[in-house]
Amino acid sequence: MTSNKNDAVTWYTRAAEAGNAIAQRDFGRSYLNGTGVEADARAAVAWYTRAAEAGNANAQVNLGVCYDNGTGAADDARAAVAWYTRAAEARNAVAQFNLGTCYELGKGVAADARAALEWYERAAAAGDADALAAPLAAVTA
Repeated sequence: MTSNKNDAVTWYTRAAEAGNAIAQRDFGRSYLNGTGVEADARAAVAWYTRAAEAGNANAQVNLGVCYDNGTGAADDARAAVAWYTRAAEARNAVAQFNLGTCYELGKGVAADARAALEWYERAAAAGDADALAAPLAAVTA
């Protein structure tokens, strides 16, 4: 089984290094979780960045979360908002919800209840379960 795992890592590495954004995103997740490779949050951020810059919306969300939590990167709410925005504009429901939360809490952006509600509504319309149950008391009050 070890050979198969090593082979998988080898092929993912080749695909990621060749510019395949999905492989780059998956490699980032592998490094973040230590799946098939030794856990390394900084390496995860590096792979997520390559995939995010190539336009992979899921990698953009994952990179935003890394910046939001300071995992493998500086804790930088503005950078998180920038990546969430790119993914949200690509209709990624998770990014839309995360962006709504940033606007609701004023994290990385000025607090803006109207913008928060708009992003929550977009996420809910896309079927994001968190957005469907979002605590909007602060937004609608």
